[in-house]
Amino acid sequence: MVDPIYDYQFRLILIGDSTVGKSSLLRFFSDGKFAEVSDPTVGVDFFSRLVTVRSGARVKLQLWDTAGQERFRSITKSYYRNSVGAVLAYDVCNQESFKHIPVWLMEAKRHIEPHQATFILVGCKRDLGGQGRREVSEDQGQALAEYHGIAFMETSAKLGTNVEEAFTVISEEIYNKLETGEYKVEEGWDGIKAGHFQRPDRRGMLEAQPARSNCC
Repeated sequence: MVDPIYDYQFRLILIGDSTVGKSSLLRFFSDGKFAEVSDPTVGVDFFSRLVTVRSGARVKLQLWDTAGQERFRSITKSYYRNSVGAVLAYDVCNQESFKHIPVWLMEAKRHIEPHQATFILVGCKRDLGGQGRREVSEDQGQALAEYHGIAFMETSAKLGTNVEEAFTVISEEIYNKLETGEYKVEEGWDGIKAGHFQRPDRRGMLEAQPARSNCC
């Protein structure tokens, strides 16, 4: 199967406590489906999807869904280094998962260094919050995100609320940093990779060519 043509590839990692809704979020984003019953992630799962940013550039997102259980931490740590962005997920109906966000953020920063990752804080299961089960207010989520200087959004994978928007926001931020030179395509780092476009060759056939990067 031929890989779709894209300008850049961004590698993102999803982190947060177990059962907060990371897998459901990714499954809806990649497949447009919601599973009422979802087994906890064992180790790491992989998803991918193309998005188009405001400039018109096509970006392939490599999305790594990590297990939140402590026994899998040694496995998931190896996936941090080659990530350019991270989605910090918590359950709006679980106060403890929200309290653990600063720990996840600190761990991600430590393992992604020397690179500087782009983060977004995502409150999952917003639909359940409207059923009187909410333990974390939207204002609390916004305040924590502002304190750490990162974007914030509440989502519902069941209803599709803000799922597309959350991944668009972090993709736009990464792309903007790439355009300004804060990020660069680097040899040996998989966080950002140049993609390919197609142009006619001398015989009129389509020929894949490396995408030009004006940031390096």
